[in-house]
Amino acid sequence: NALALHEATVQDVSDAIGKGKLITFSHQGAGNDIAITQYITIYEGKPFFLLGASAQKKGAVVESNYISPLAILSKTGGQCFVPGNQPRLMDMPYDNDNWTKLLTVNWTDNIKSGTGYEFTSLYDNETLNGLVIGNLSHDFWKTGIKYALSEKKGVIDSLIIYGGAAMPDNKNLPNEYGGYDGTHDVVEHGSMKGQTIFAPLIFLCGGDRNDAFKRYGELNAKISGALQWKNPAPFYWNSFGVEDVLGHRKIMMPPGVAKISEFLATLKNFNSHKPVLSIDSYDQGIYTTDILKSVDVFGKKHHQQMGFYFIPFAIWTWKSSIDNNKLQHTDEYIRDVSLKDNNGKTIIYKDGDFGAYPLDPTHPATRQRIIAELQKAKAIDAKFLKIDFLSAGALESSVRYNKNIGSGLQGYHYGMKMLKHLVDSILGTDIFITQAISPTFPSQYTHARFLSTDIYSHFRDDLPGFPHHGSTATSMVTNSHLGWMQGTILPYSNLDVLVMKNFQKNSDLSERDIKVRLFSLMTLGSILGDGSDFRNPLAAERSKKYLDNKNVCDYFTTPVAFVPIKISDGLTQDQQLSFYLPGDTVLLSSFNFDLNRVYDQPLNREQLKLKKNISYLIKDFLTDKVVGKIDAAQTSFSWATEKADARMVKIIPQSK
Repeated sequence: NALALHEATVQDVSDAIGKGKLITFSHQGAGNDIAITQYITIYEGKPFFLLGASAQKKGAVVESNYISPLAILSKTGGQCFVPGNQPRLMDMPYDNDNWTKLLTVNWTDNIKSGTGYEFTSLYDNETLNGLVIGNLSHDFWKTGIKYALSEKKGVIDSLIIYGGAAMPDNKNLPNEYGGYDGTHDVVEHGSMKGQTIFAPLIFLCGGDRNDAFKRYGELNAKISGALQWKNPAPFYWNSFGVEDVLGHRKIMMPPGVAKISEFLATLKNFNSHKPVLSIDSYDQGIYTTDILKSVDVFGKKHHQQMGFYFIPFAIWTWKSSIDNNKLQHTDEYIRDVSLKDNNGKTIIYKDGDFGAYPLDPTHPATRQRIIAELQKAKAIDAKFLKIDFLSAGALESSVRYNKNIGSGLQGYHYGMKMLKHLVDSILGTDIFITQAISPTFPSQYTHARFLSTDIYSHFRDDLPGFPHHGSTATSMVTNSHLGWMQGTILPYSNLDVLVMKNFQKNSDLSERDIKVRLFSLMTLGSILGDGSDFRNPLAAERSKKYLDNKNVCDYFTTPVAFVPIKISDGLTQDQQLSFYLPGDTVLLSSFNFDLNRVYDQPLNREQLKLKKNISYLIKDFLTDKVVGKIDAAQTSFSWATEKADARMVKIIPQSK
């Protein structure tokens, strides 16, 4: 045994988290072999503990692209068990791209092994009690969570948390099973080098799953920081719901944007919040800086402000131009700024004759291009930034401009920190930043992040006439697990835009579809965005009911994520979900994506934190119509949601 010498020490610790004990286990050989140190930190009055590890070699530099602070292996005597009637393991995809859903792995599933990223939960789906495990360090390692379930219910054969995850896409596999749920890398994870190298810092917390995840989010914010937003949450209109590349199909030309602005001005409640005109994916040949500036001037006359879209760490271009064309706003060739595969060739991030290619966040030309884009944003007085395709900047690469950057995530962290600094210095510190396609972490450089991207507002993926992706049902498979992010690592979430009639070329939506989407945004603490073409009379009419509703607009001024009562289970479209927002007046939302069964949810006062011996009125959220009552002596009640529907109500206490 190379590590035959073992020593344990206990010492007091006092840091930003609190006071407690640091337990250290040292393992080393008799010579100058590598020594491994394990750290367990337990804090007074805290229901969690932290787990870390390091490797060092006396008088030498240690280098590794893999290190695990926690490995539970049944073959070496490790034991891991999930109690309860419905044991589950949560498998989180690396980013929010490709409509890839979060997995809740069941012991009855055919596939019982896989790899998730950054955090997981081992829990009983019936009680939502269990264990939350998550990474707290997001400046070097992509953290993988590799698992294999036993044939015996609730027993885990192996669970390995490790730094060094780098997983390529595999188009031959389903999205959630190795198809697109990984890191999208084609190069192995970069190595950490130093006298001592450290594993990811791991958080472990048992008990109520909702509380544990909230503590995980709060601790991430305490360690890495989190932005604050002191103004009311932004309302915005985004052009992508009308036309993908703005102006490309001549659907939304500049006079059309003016029509949108004029219509929004008629929505008294919505427009009172100084909504953003978020011009997305615009064609430079049509929507020039001067044109966008004119839109800003027009919008300001209607109490509106401008948004700006750009892609900091990737470029969309023709495949043939990579070697021959210079990067926009720079004198450098694209080939010299891009991230590279093991053969020194530019990595393909999004394949196609016209595709996306990742840029090195550490290259001066990338910085120069970002500065030029932000100067355009300043020229149009943009107050809202949507940044997209960020995962490209986190890809592993065989070459980087900055030789001190050792991994894809370290490069991405470097780039995001630089980007936020440039935004502050060029545009000011009062700019709202929302990130679209991106890894979950690092999270401290933006105000909102899309939990799911490109949601088209149709009810389910399997309905005729609609795409087999991008539905509200699919988004809630993932999003129902992620409400804890709002108010901890980010001020708000972003569930993409509502659409009042149809998304781009898709079929027309029903009012049911719109209502369900609206309630999903509310439930997850999202900012309010719309992507409708209000030149259409039906879209305009519906917006008065849903977008301009006073209760809706009041809520989205300070949106707060609800607490889950019942979350998604499996990948089925037939999810039945419920959530509540505690307070003097309690909000209750329920979603029934099943086309054939009524969702009947038993509820009690304790669950919803209702006061004892007080009667409550139940009012429809949109109309304030009374739809029920809870008598003072009533301790429980049943809540029914019709098939293929959703409900949102206010539960209002009545004075004695």
